[in-house]
Amino acid sequence: MTPADHRPAAFFDVDNTLTRGTALFRFLAYWYAVQGRPPHEAVRERQRLKAMTTAGADRAETNRAYFRLLTGAPAAEITRAAESWFRAELARGGFFHEPVLEALHTRRRDGHQVVLVSGSFPALLLPVLEHIGAHHLLCTEPEITPVSRTYTGRLADRPHQPMIGRAKSEAVRELAAAHRIDLDSSIAYGDHVSDAPLLSLTGRAVIVGDDQELRRLAAHHGWDRLPKAPAPPAVPLPEPNTVPPGAML
Repeated sequence: MTPADHRPAAFFDVDNTLTRGTALFRFLAYWYAVQGRPPHEAVRERQRLKAMTTAGADRAETNRAYFRLLTGAPAAEITRAAESWFRAELARGGFFHEPVLEALHTRRRDGHQVVLVSGSFPALLLPVLEHIGAHHLLCTEPEITPVSRTYTGRLADRPHQPMIGRAKSEAVRELAAAHRIDLDSSIAYGDHVSDAPLLSLTGRAVIVGDDQELRRLAAHHGWDRLPKAPAPPAVPLPEPNTVPPGAML
């Protein structure tokens, strides 16, 4: 039974769980287009990061490698581009994985605190949080220089960075303690075996998709399952007049 002064929460992984596709790579294509860079450059970087995974790199390592791509980028321009990108995604349609989005709305109506837990970063996730009405965000936090306000290519020197694997469950434990969340009456959603520590933390869990290792764990623990997110539509790219000032540098 939930303690009288505690509340349940619903924890959602984002990429390929709440959304169709990987927002980090979709934004990268958009950001490169904002800078006037050809599409094949974003494709090349995505293939390079995938090759790291194939060669045995874990998700934390490839996550760090992604943020090195933002080295020197002005934070304000990334924020503006991310807001423009998200508006374009909504206008295009097909950004969210509807069964999971419906579950999120149901949990919120039932009184759950909604928490996004993601390896992505605030510039991309805050527009999502505001749009869906989530209460908390736990994510990877790239380092930004305090004076020039540019991305350094490194992650902030804080606990649970990047927000991948066990870091998710550790951050959720701290959030639960700080906000009087009862984990036994809470529920978590994820699509990849790296989400298993988070899914194991709550009283109920839902896997999304067909990750074989996760399906084996689900069968063992009695977790529920929702279908895999369909392939997303093509990334909406910016019109020439949406380029932020200075972004062509």
